[in-house]
Amino acid sequence: MRPTVTRIHTVSDVTVWTGVAWRPHADVLIADGVVTEVRDHVPAHGPGVIDGAGGHLVPGFVNTHTHLQQSLCRGVGEGRPLLEWLLAVGEAMNAITPERAYVAAVAAALEGLLSGTTTLVEHMWPHPAPEVHDAVLTALSDVGVRAVLGRGIADREDPTRRWGFDPRLMQPLDTALADTDRLAAAAGHHVTLGLAVPNPRSLTVEGMRTVATFARERELTVMIHLSETGTDDAMCREHAGLSAIDYLAEGGLLSERLLAVHGVELDADARRALSDAGAAVSWNPVSNMRLGSGVAPVPELLADGVAVGLGVDGAGSNDRQDMLETLRAGAYVQRAHARRADLFDIGSMLAIACDGASRALGLPVAATPGGVSAGRLADLTLLRFDRDFACLPVSDPGATLLTCGTPRIVDTVLVGGDVVVADGRSTRIDVETLTAALLALTPTAAHREA
Repeated sequence: MRPTVTRIHTVSDVTVWTGVAWRPHADVLIADGVVTEVRDHVPAHGPGVIDGAGGHLVPGFVNTHTHLQQSLCRGVGEGRPLLEWLLAVGEAMNAITPERAYVAAVAAALEGLLSGTTTLVEHMWPHPAPEVHDAVLTALSDVGVRAVLGRGIADREDPTRRWGFDPRLMQPLDTALADTDRLAAAAGHHVTLGLAVPNPRSLTVEGMRTVATFARERELTVMIHLSETGTDDAMCREHAGLSAIDYLAEGGLLSERLLAVHGVELDADARRALSDAGAAVSWNPVSNMRLGSGVAPVPELLADGVAVGLGVDGAGSNDRQDMLETLRAGAYVQRAHARRADLFDIGSMLAIACDGASRALGLPVAATPGGVSAGRLADLTLLRFDRDFACLPVSDPGATLLTCGTPRIVDTVLVGGDVVVADGRSTRIDVETLTAALLALTPTAAHREA
């Protein structure tokens, strides 16, 4: 039974991040799921009012890349290079059932929500069972998070995963695209559909052209792992005589609705092509470190005019769906790589984490990236630093958020003005029941040894 939804029309007397500064003693007014005004505080009480006194309000994070089903794969393939890791995780994906998909999606989506993620971009692996996709849709609705659900597609088979995709999870491309239309019709208010391509090696040129036409006609996001390592370029040059970015161009996939994921090995030519097309890149710093893939050229991407959003990646390569951890790690790894401490402050990181890839995802583009302002969706996170003594004392809220923030400081989360997290707990999911379901899926010692 779905709990009663609390709809908020005012966050009262809160300190608001405007995108350029903190504004104390402000009220944020909400109507029809959208912020309508940020004004000086006027006392108000009653239903629909959140007392924000002592709290700090920021836009909700947009996790631009994850694989929800990998929440059942924590620790799988640890210490293995990317292609070996993919094969290990692929075995778990072959074992997915609708029941497992539902539990995995609830666990991952809720974990993200509890760290301030209000929108997630789910990059599903191709799978022939419609019931698995239906289970994920149900899970997203039950948790209450906003989502872009990428329906997995591929049309080239290769069990090695070097020049194609796992044949056990393949289905005809036209069947997968028809199922995307079915899912779009069944999706709830907060879920939109996209197309999820494993990598350039998984689609033929003809397949890319079909996908590009399908997506363009429906204004869908196409998300694709691109140049996480040098494998994409090497395989595309060997089999097609083109670089990976030129291969995508040949198939017509370069557009402003393309979300290229990882991009660690994007060179100047590739960055220029993405910029010219208006495409975006999903930056996944923790996953890239975990798998030893390297450091994405984020300063270069931004300088070349490429939109950049922040991603956590799946729990098979990050192990946590914690956007606050990813926010901090992303800033730190770029500073270490450049040997400069004055890069990627809280303002630039919030702009990336909240609005960086909005256009590619079909989300409203904020007037001030990373800030709470009139016209943006009422997807908001109320932080209370006193929920975690390790954040105190607070001399600079932005510095504290970037350097010390953990999910413990997330007090209230709104999605479209609805309260989905209150006092640091889900208003929709019984966590004890979820925990029991996850424990029931834990492999026994005998299974692990096998």
